[in-house]
Order: sequence, then C-alpha cells, then structure tokens
Amino acid sequence: MLLSQRITHLNTNGTDGWEVFVRARSMKAAGLPVVELTIGEHDIRTQTDILEAMHVSAMNGHTGYAMVPGTDQLRDTIAKRVSLRTGVPTDRDNVLITPGGQSALFAAHIALCDPGDRALYLDPYYATYPGTIRGTGAQDIAIQTHSRDAFLPQQALLDAAAPDAKSLLINTPNNPTGVVYPKETIEMIAGVCQRHDLWLISDEVYDTQIWQGEHVSPRALPGMAERTLVIGSMSKSHAMTGSRCGWIIGPKEVIAHLIHLATHTTYGVPGFIQDAADYALKQGADLEVDIAEPFRRRRALALKVLSQQALLRVIPPQGAMYLMLDVRETGHSGSSFANLLLETHNIAVMPGESFGRAAAGHIRIAMTVDDNVFVTALQVLCDFAQSLGK
Repeated sequence: MLLSQRITHLNTNGTDGWEVFVRARSMKAAGLPVVELTIGEHDIRTQTDILEAMHVSAMNGHTGYAMVPGTDQLRDTIAKRVSLRTGVPTDRDNVLITPGGQSALFAAHIALCDPGDRALYLDPYYATYPGTIRGTGAQDIAIQTHSRDAFLPQQALLDAAAPDAKSLLINTPNNPTGVVYPKETIEMIAGVCQRHDLWLISDEVYDTQIWQGEHVSPRALPGMAERTLVIGSMSKSHAMTGSRCGWIIGPKEVIAHLIHLATHTTYGVPGFIQDAADYALKQGADLEVDIAEPFRRRRALALKVLSQQALLRVIPPQGAMYLMLDVRETGHSGSSFANLLLETHNIAVMPGESFGRAAAGHIRIAMTVDDNVFVTALQVLCDFAQSLGK
C-alpha cells in the first residue's frame, strides 16, 4: 500500500536539513557537553508572570474548547497592536489565532493555492518553507537571492518567476540571514505582486527584533491589504515558543474561510494559552524590547569577535537572533564545516545548506546561549576555521 505523495514528498532526497541539530541532541542525551547554536530557542524562558497568567486562567476553568477563531479578547488585542504599528485599520475579523506561526504558514498556503499551483518563496529560506508548500499540494518554486546583494531579492528574478504563479512568501526580518528588507525592497515586492496578481504571504514573526533599519509590513502599502496575509507569533517576541500561539492577519473573507479550515484541522488553541498571550501583549513594547535585548547585545559581541579575523565573512545581521557566516574560504561546505565543528569541538551550528542553495557554503549561528559561553564558542569556531584554512 502506498502513502500519499504529499507526505512522502515533504522532504526532498529524504532529508529535512536538521541532521546536525539531531546529532547534537543525541550527543547531549549521551551526556556530552554540547554548545547548541542551532535553533531559535531563547535561553531565557517564558517570563514567570506570563506563566502565572496562564496558570490562573487554567485554574479558573479556561481549559475546555476555546472558540475556533480565537478568543475575542486576544483577537481584539492583536488587531489593535497591528493597527497601531502599521496604520492599517484592523479588527478581530481580520485575525485568526493558530497553533504557532508554522500552522499559520500551512493554513495560508492551503487558503491560497490549489494542488499544482506555483507558490514562490525566497532562497535562503526557513527550513520548513518548501515542505510546507509541498504539503498543500502546490509546487514550491525557490527564487535565489545572493550574498553579493546582501540576500535581498532582485526585481528581475521575481518578475521572471511570477507569471502563472499564485503566491509569494517573504520573511523579514529574515531567518536565516538576519537581513531586514528596506522599504524600497518591500515596495518593489508589492509592485511585482500587483503586476502579476500574486497573493503575498509575509512572515513577520521577528518583527520585534530589529537592530538596524526598520520593519515595514507590506500590508501597509497602498493596494496590498487586500492581497496580503501576515504571519505573526508569540514565540520570538515573548519567548513563548512552546506555547504554540500564532496568528494570521488578512482580508475578512480569507479569514472566514480559514476559520472553516481550523474547524476541520486544529479546532483552535487552548484558552488558557490565549489568555497568557493576551496578558503578555498587553505588557506593551517595553517587554518586547527586554525579550529582544540579549540578541542585540550578543550581535555586538559577535561582530567584535569576528572583526578580529578575516577568513569568515559575516552577513551583518540587521534583525532576528542569528548570524550567517560565509565559510567557503576554509575549503568546506557549510555542511562539512558544521559536522566537523560538532565532531571536534562539540559546538553545533546549522549548515547553510539546510536553508537552500543560496546559503550553501555558509553556516547559521543562533545567538541563544549565555553571553560568555557564546563569545567563547565563537572564538573557538574562528580558531577552528583558521586551522581549516591553513
């Protein structure tokens, strides 16, 4: 008996790009001291007052089925937040609460793409993007960006790929590169979408982690609110990764259909988690700045360490919690460099190849450990690179 092509083709060549991460976790389980610089997991966990709000909600009985679209209270809070930050009038009917940003990405593509439709996304990409698209039955079409262009998309390549496509997925601040798309790039992308009648899916889960420049949501540009779905999440902004609480912002008609989808798939998000998310969002921007501060600080520390060597080229991170390093001068691919680093120094980083062809020959470093451990690991990594370069 055969399984569906959707499930067997989620990962090409039988790999999902997480091999180094899995090896590192196996080593830790065996008792080895591994420094994990792999996934975007805060080293400082969800704040205790947020957990207390979750506990109080659960103890007060909000443990049954919550409303499938999300609680009115949380949807109103998110709508108000989006309205204030973007200037686009938004109310609860523009908001669907989802079990994390990943669920939102899948639902957005289900809403927009029929089986066989061409769904575009940019390379480098977050590792789940291709499989998410293939899981909906759509064709995943990667559009290359290049380090020489600071990994910013180029109009000519977008225009060439756009005919007969249905959607375009972008991510800014970007994972894995740390690039923040400037306003002129967002305006260029909006122009491509309007000329070619594309839906735009904008993954903005890192919008509170901006180190240089400013975040521009394409939904705020003229003519874009009616063709844009925005993905948001509590995971990065409030260190609530395990709580699995995200959302989609979009036109009311699309959200109404997505509510039907949620009824037949997730059946909503637990009410006590939504109440905790509502509490966290109502603490305002100061809390979000506090959650982001360790990564701002570590970015500065990393750039100082990396400035003392010339072999590894850093893609200056403008946002998010990652560094991208070009390791090709060592004579290694990102994959071989990451595996050797793990084997010889018990330091785990993500190979660039996990994030697409454009990131080959790079590694991604998550700035997600204590400052002193982080600096020491970077220094060891640089020394290791020098030894390979020789």
